[in-house]
Amino acid sequence: MANDLQILMPEIVLALYAMIALLGAVYTTKDDTAPMLTWATSGLFVLMGVWIAINGRGTNIAFDGMFIDDGFARFAKVLILFSAAAVLLMSESYMHRRGLLRFEYPLLVALAVVGMMVMVSAGDLMALYMGLELQSLALYVVAALRRDSVKSTEAGLKYFVLGALSSGLLLYGASLTYGFAGTTLFSGIVEATADGASLGLLFGLVFLLAGFAFKVSAAPFHMWTPDVYEGSPTPVTAFFATAPKVAAMALFARVVHDAFGGIVGDWQQIVAFLSVVSMFLGAIAAIGQTDIKRLMAYSSIAHMGFALMGLAAGTAFGVQAMLIYMAIYVTMNIGTFAFILGMERDGRPVTTIESLRMYSKNQPTRALAMLLLLFSLAGVPPLVGFFGKFYVLRAAYDGGLAWLAVAGVIASVIGAFYYLRIVYYMYFGEETEALDGKMNPILWGFLMASATIMVVGVVNLFGIEPMAAAAAATLVQ
Repeated sequence: MANDLQILMPEIVLALYAMIALLGAVYTTKDDTAPMLTWATSGLFVLMGVWIAINGRGTNIAFDGMFIDDGFARFAKVLILFSAAAVLLMSESYMHRRGLLRFEYPLLVALAVVGMMVMVSAGDLMALYMGLELQSLALYVVAALRRDSVKSTEAGLKYFVLGALSSGLLLYGASLTYGFAGTTLFSGIVEATADGASLGLLFGLVFLLAGFAFKVSAAPFHMWTPDVYEGSPTPVTAFFATAPKVAAMALFARVVHDAFGGIVGDWQQIVAFLSVVSMFLGAIAAIGQTDIKRLMAYSSIAHMGFALMGLAAGTAFGVQAMLIYMAIYVTMNIGTFAFILGMERDGRPVTTIESLRMYSKNQPTRALAMLLLLFSLAGVPPLVGFFGKFYVLRAAYDGGLAWLAVAGVIASVIGAFYYLRIVYYMYFGEETEALDGKMNPILWGFLMASATIMVVGVVNLFGIEPMAAAAAATLVQ
């Protein structure tokens, strides 16, 4: 028991911190403590991320296989913690100036992160569901944080209703799997599918994958994404676009390989279908968008399609490619949302793409940084984003899915249009009323750091490649 609790120590520390801070804030001046709590939570995330990276060794199993702490889980947890810390730091000034920085915000993010960490370490369908619901319940509240806004309330309600539907699908799939496999442990499900899966187990698998597709906002289960991205406060949108995506994609990989690793051929075609539909829907639907947050929603749908392409390969290299892709995707999104958070006119946030016309004339440095990020999102060589796409395309091709790799290239070319359109506006469009020149130093720092990584990272991807390979090897035996 003591050893089990030791394996869960990062999750326990974060959960205790959130609960103690919540009680402490209630008995003090509440929202006056919010800036301090935001910085403290962000610092704790970084501390936990470093602790996991340094102390993580081998594969540790807790509670009879319900919780798995291996290289794959640790890679995902470090990425989740660092991205959540970055978004919290970026959001503090923005939320404070608009009266949105309530003491619950960083604590809800902390509880959501605990849920994500449980998700990626789940070795059992019940542990999986507990982590998923802890994450989702916190995010439903965060989405509707701006109570005086109809759009924000609508975003929270849509997210809640559709999230509940996806949880229901997932729970139904889990109960079918339990009924036909006779166990909720992933190790037991693998044994039950050793000689092939029964029809009931296949139905269970399909419902589980549909539930996961909702969580990663893969088409055709993407319908909540554009409205929630547009309606939520921009820092919340930045959070939705980073850490929860990593957690959901890692959970996806965990279940298909740990629980259904013996029947790759059965789930491979489902994941390949989700991948190709997501890539094309995200690429085509984004073309008509005029709001940059809605555009980023469709961009995330397309990017999840590419990440799923790596997973569809069904190999260790495919999982490695997916992890590399997610690390690059999160870095690009942090920089892009730092730029979006800095888009203001007369102190009011502006999210229309039209407002960026001739932006380079007044802010050449920021425009250049955004250009690098947009080119990287589009997968233009030799930027880091190109290597993310190259890895997943190669994984699909090596896994015998050459048609999926070809579809990915076509979708990438279509998707480049809407990224390049923003670049065109910034450098060649007709001049309109300029945006404010001020930008918070933290936002500026994240924007410049992300843009620099897109260029400098091509040397060796900051050592992400061997780490992802080691993480994938622990998942795919």
